[in-house]
Amino acid sequence: MRKLIAGMKISLDGKMEGPEGTADWVEAWSEDYDLTPQIDACLLGAGMYPGYENYWTGIQNEPDKPAWITGGAPTPAEIAWARFAAQIPHYVLSNTLTSTLWPKTRFVRGLEDIAALKHQSGKDIYLIGGARTTASLIDAGLVDELRLLVYPLIAGEGKALFAAAERRRGLELRKVQQLADGRVSLIYAIG
Repeated sequence: MRKLIAGMKISLDGKMEGPEGTADWVEAWSEDYDLTPQIDACLLGAGMYPGYENYWTGIQNEPDKPAWITGGAPTPAEIAWARFAAQIPHYVLSNTLTSTLWPKTRFVRGLEDIAALKHQSGKDIYLIGGARTTASLIDAGLVDELRLLVYPLIAGEGKALFAAAERRRGLELRKVQQLADGRVSLIYAIG
């Protein structure tokens, strides 16, 4: 069975967004959880997908222009992710969205659809988020692994990654790695 692997960038105090509604401490939004070789699909919530699609479409179409979230030129890793993302299926958990720009995007309407995706043949699935989708899928027992990039700052006000999640036991630490600029990568199996 395929694993559903959530990857999120958070502040040390567990925020995925600051008070202005963005994670302004994140310099690049490329996939950097060492997942690319082991995934062949992505899953996002309806709130996250439109911005995700617009951001990566902009980089795909104009890789030399500043990216609209960061205001800076896309990094080489972001350009590589934009190309990779254009090649793989994306699934959007939504009861309201009905159209996308990307031809390889499909909609899933409920938890049973996600469970069915996990039973299809293929590589693992990268759960990109957002926070509410990630928390609800963890609560439903559908997420197998959690990869966090923890940034060395206290965001204070903002949206907590796990604010809507139920209390959960059974996280098993699999790997800790210190990264550049004081960031830490944490990988947990979810039991």
